[in-house]
Amino acid sequence: MGLGIIGWIIIGIVAGWLAEKVMGRSHGLVTNLIVGVVGALLGGWIAGQFLGMDVAGFNIMTLLVAFLGACLLLFLLGLVKRRA
Repeated sequence: MGLGIIGWIIIGIVAGWLAEKVMGRSHGLVTNLIVGVVGALLGGWIAGQFLGMDVAGFNIMTLLVAFLGACLLLFLLGLVKRRA
């Protein structure tokens, strides 16, 4: 069972919000959504390529991978922002 667009939005908002709190950032709802969805894609790619995990569906593992991907994204963006 894959995620529909509503599932992506829900996972994205939750993962982006959690990552924002953990990383000590302050963004709005739309930014949290973008960070969460891009983080989910990044986390899913890393999980598939390096850990051999197939992350799909609407479950806690999907949220965890999206959250970790969003944290990684915010960390990398922070590094780039500091260098600029």
